[in-house]
Amino acid sequence: MSNEALSATTGYRYGRRKKFFGKFIGAFALASVLLGQSPAQAEDGDWIGTWMASPQPVWEENFALPTKIPATVEDQTFRQIVRISLGGSRVRFVFSNIYGERSLKIGSATMALAGQDGAIEGDTIRTLTFGGKDLIVIPPGAPAISDPVNMNVDAQARLVVSTYLPDETPLSTFHWEGRGKAWFGRGDLTRSVDFQAIATTDARILLSDVLVDTENDGAVIVIGDSITDGNGATVDADARWPDFLARRLVSHDVAVLNAGISGARLLGNKMGVNAVARLEQDVFARPNVRAIIVLIGINDISWPGTAFARRETRPTAEAMISGYQQLIALAQAHNVRVIGATLTPFEGALTGTPFADYYDADKDALRQTVNRWIRESGAFDAVVDFDAALRDPSNPARLAPSFDSGDHLHPGDTGNHAMAQAVDLNALLGR
Repeated sequence: MSNEALSATTGYRYGRRKKFFGKFIGAFALASVLLGQSPAQAEDGDWIGTWMASPQPVWEENFALPTKIPATVEDQTFRQIVRISLGGSRVRFVFSNIYGERSLKIGSATMALAGQDGAIEGDTIRTLTFGGKDLIVIPPGAPAISDPVNMNVDAQARLVVSTYLPDETPLSTFHWEGRGKAWFGRGDLTRSVDFQAIATTDARILLSDVLVDTENDGAVIVIGDSITDGNGATVDADARWPDFLARRLVSHDVAVLNAGISGARLLGNKMGVNAVARLEQDVFARPNVRAIIVLIGINDISWPGTAFARRETRPTAEAMISGYQQLIALAQAHNVRVIGATLTPFEGALTGTPFADYYDADKDALRQTVNRWIRESGAFDAVVDFDAALRDPSNPARLAPSFDSGDHLHPGDTGNHAMAQAVDLNALLGR
């Protein structure tokens, strides 16, 4: 699909804004003062988000999908690997206890450059501190940000973050679809080059953001569901469509942050809160956000009546459009450019699974109605037509076979690459 798939729908132009800390860093400046740092220590630099995983609350045991993490841990280290977008001369890490009901203690934490299969490059280990201390107690409902680490990290670098939880700790805040292997180990292994794992998962725990200090031209955040979160992409390959987009934007000094949540919906809660409700947390609280791409709504259409939401009623097109309009209005009130993305084909989705009733013709008719509004309403600053980019020319209700991961819902690596290539960067950035 050519770059013409994304066309500007207004004459809005972003222009270059002065680098600044948004409410996200401003809030942590106050926290840093309380922890013993001066405002200058907290606020100097050109900080930008370079990686994120949207925090989710752990759901009830009777939900259709397992959480893939233990309910509690004690005297364990969790190690995970993240691939950042932009590099920089300093780096900071944010840990979230937003859905916790009690304080959470991190006994120690480190960062390092990644080696192979959970190993780290030993001479790159750096201890994370919080107000100069090696440990931090995070209040319920709050985040904690580390002090800056003076270390040059390259764009697209793979970083290892190891977090030791000494006390009995309920795991209430996580990110379900990490698309990368992570490890639990016994005791404090934060400085261990090789990691003796007692369990593995592909979920994320606690870590919600990585920030770097670098000259930048802003960040693009993608609000989405499992298609954005990477379901269908090869594990440990960083082959989600925002990953491919991030590689395109490195040379433009623009970061790409993936705010996809598998199962997320425009209007409903369950695997994370609805899209409008999480804008404050996932978009406006981050520094220098330039634009968001919105690809969400297929679960609103398809969940009702399935094992995901057996008693729910499918929303009307009017209700979904109202949700998009609120999202657009809130973003534009914060001077954030909004790119609408059409919902992708899904005929035959999840056939042969307990969720085989995810698709039917009436649901697809609603998708087509919503897509028509996205394309033609002029409500968005620009539109990227992922439906057109991925559909099978011989059967437009289906993903093209070469783009299909195999479940007829989620693109595979090739489809994700095609999605990233369908984004016209000039229209995205308002140039």
